Amino acid sequence: MEKKKIKWAVLLGVCVVVFTVCAIALIIHLIPRSPEPAPSPASSEGNSSQEPVLADNPVDFNALKAENPDIIGWISLPGCNIDYPILQSADDMEEDYYLNHSREKKSSVYGAIYIQKLNSDNFSDPNTVIYGHNMLNGTMFGTLKKFRNKEFFEENQYIYIYTPGHILTYKLYSAFIYDDRHILNSFNFYNNEEYGSFLDQTLNPKSIVKNVREGVSVTTDDRIITLSTCTSVDTERYLVEGVLINDQLTK
Repeated sequence: MEKKKIKWAVLLGVCVVVFTVCAIALIIHLIPRSPEPAPSPASSEGNSSQEPVLADNPVDFNALKAENPDIIGWISLPGCNIDYPILQSADDMEEDYYLNHSREKKSSVYGAIYIQKLNSDNFSDPNTVIYGHNMLNGTMFGTLKKFRNKEFFEENQYIYIYTPGHILTYKLYSAFIYDDRHILNSFNFYNNEEYGSFLDQTLNPKSIVKNVREGVSVTTDDRIITLSTCTSVDTERYLVEGVLINDQLTK
């Protein structure tokens, strides 16, 4: 009898110890713990705080602006051999100074490729109009007439504009004969209705001489450029339209 009492006492003691240990473990499990701090961005892989790697700009604008501070960009149409600086006359100069002056500011029938002061010099406007003479020897915008050929139009799709810190790529979507109205004075491109009206004319030109690229969408949310040159008719202008599809930052 005495042995049975001892056995039960031991068993009871063991049960008490097991119960106590389990109770303590349960309590510890139920106590809320503070979350571990998230790793800081600086210590994680693929650090988002690092500066993006910028491409080299193929145009040395420091050298160009030392030559002439009115140089604000560079235009390239490889298929047309158009590869020129773009100028904009200074505030104290005539609006169309570069119509009959070279990049060296010398009097010239060739003039230069230029934009007017009505446009911003960083091509941020809804429509930037770029002017150049239709020279018979093919210089300046003399080769834009190649876009009258359907096959050439289809094969040559891009216009490149280089500015300090940017490479702007435009999809060439329309080329046609237009009247000689002053485009920037005729449309308020910051008014969606007027801007839309101009876009409709570029997408559906009334001219017989026209090429429009299929499948290209252009809306008032887009930025475009208009290349403008004269034809053999005084009341006409030949326009080539491009819509911005990429703006790459450069060093």
